[in-house]
Amino acid sequence: MRKSRYNAAMAWEHADRRDLNDEVHARPPLRIAEPALVTHLAYQTGEQGAARDFDHLIALCRQFAAPVPPPGARQWQITADDRVIRWERHTEFTTLTHVTADPDPAMPWPDLPPALITLMETLPAPCLVAVNLRIEKAEAEVPTDRLATVFNPSDLVASSIGGEDAEAWTDFRIAEDRFSRILIRNRRLTAGRLGRMVQRLLEIETYRMMALLGLSTARTTGPELARMERQLSDIVSRTAVSSTNLGSADDNDHKLLDELTGLAAESVALASRSRYRFSATAAYADLVEDRIEELREGRIEGYQRIGVFLDRRFRPAIKTCAASLRRQDELAQGIAQASNMLRTRVDVKLEEQNGALLRAMEERSRAQLRIQQAVEGLSVFAISYYLLAILKILIDGVFPDSEYHLLSAIAVPVVLAAVWFSIRRLRHALKH
Repeated sequence: MRKSRYNAAMAWEHADRRDLNDEVHARPPLRIAEPALVTHLAYQTGEQGAARDFDHLIALCRQFAAPVPPPGARQWQITADDRVIRWERHTEFTTLTHVTADPDPAMPWPDLPPALITLMETLPAPCLVAVNLRIEKAEAEVPTDRLATVFNPSDLVASSIGGEDAEAWTDFRIAEDRFSRILIRNRRLTAGRLGRMVQRLLEIETYRMMALLGLSTARTTGPELARMERQLSDIVSRTAVSSTNLGSADDNDHKLLDELTGLAAESVALASRSRYRFSATAAYADLVEDRIEELREGRIEGYQRIGVFLDRRFRPAIKTCAASLRRQDELAQGIAQASNMLRTRVDVKLEEQNGALLRAMEERSRAQLRIQQAVEGLSVFAISYYLLAILKILIDGVFPDSEYHLLSAIAVPVVLAAVWFSIRRLRHALKH
């Protein structure tokens, strides 16, 4: 009975309630304790590559004898004896995070485990982000000579994070092993807080690279935008010239409209190819700023903070993408304004032509009316003539004497008046 009451009570639930509620628990951070080595990979599979990506995950689970995820899963965790692998499916990319104990904390930088190298060789898409993050205990000051062997000294940035409970060091460079490197020196972070800091640093690197995909799009579309802007300027200039030269305006306006229509089609095609990328860039850039703020950075003497470095180096690239998007919008607005101006002028000329045509038709109608009135006058005389002729024959036949000729003369005005009145009534009837 209790089970049936429970099922009946759940009938009021929305179908998506549990999925929406569990969204706040999606992608929980790992619990990590130092010393550890975290390898993070992000590869762009696109929205259409979900099936192939899921097949790769199933093969990965079988490789490590782990349970297989249910269909449609967007995150999964593989736990082996000495490692944890976190798989996460995002909108257009997938991440793999491999966590294992640091094999040799005394080394300047450890080598990749063989199993991880094998995993990288089977990725279903080219890798865009590859980060090695090392976690160690901050028992003393980090030696400068050791930093020089791991990072590029000219680009080295560092911040205290988590309210000065840890330190993060990086140079945002790709090392000889084709991985970016991040060093975390932990002071007082627990395993849970350390896992959250690691996740934020990895997301900063991932979202930064995903955002910068828009920069290559901006560089590619820049020459096309410049060409279309020049073409629009040329069309507007020719429009102004043709407006002052009325003799050639009629011949050029339709040609200019055709060119504007073709330019508008090119502009729409360019916007459709790049707008998604620029919108994604803006969204990823906002996420980077949010994650930097969550680090709660502090300054390490002698080094630039991570947030300051990204603000000076990363923000200009984002502004370039935003400027390219604005150029596309301004180009579309310019094309629309030029098209409206030309269409207005063409419409005005068509109205003038229609007005002239109507005036000509009116003049022809008046001429036809005058001709019709003249014909009607002649018709009155013609009909009256034939009627009088018939009447005269009738009078001559009935009254042969000459004294009845006066009757024919009297009939002339009467017949004329009768014919005129009849034709007038007929025209009035036809008019209504």
